[in-house]
Amino acid sequence: QVRLVESGGGLVQAGESLRLSCAASGIIFSNALIAWYRQAPGKQRELVASITRTGTTNYADSMKGRVTISGDIALSTVSLQLNSLKSEDTAVYYCNLRDSRGDSWGQGTQVTVSS
Repeated sequence: QVRLVESGGGLVQAGESLRLSCAASGIIFSNALIAWYRQAPGKQRELVASITRTGTTNYADSMKGRVTISGDIALSTVSLQLNSLKSEDTAVYYCNLRDSRGDSWGQGTQVTVSS
């Protein structure tokens, strides 16, 4: 199995930036996709962005233009750059790996944006 550990969350003011990191350990298949999700209090978990080992990225409309996902070719480290943060971006951000074995999740990292 793959182990995912997120880091980089914290408390910031509106308009500021944060860089989240997801460290993946274990065997990562060539068809793997790593994604960042977020879950705000009382809301469903939603996709923020994803990246494949070939570098193909996908962004959800909710943060498009304010977020950049990047990773090494092995996807051992995947980063999520969050810019121009808003109070509505407050959530727990989770790293997810999906491959032919299924889904693996990290424990999440809290991002709190004060207005």
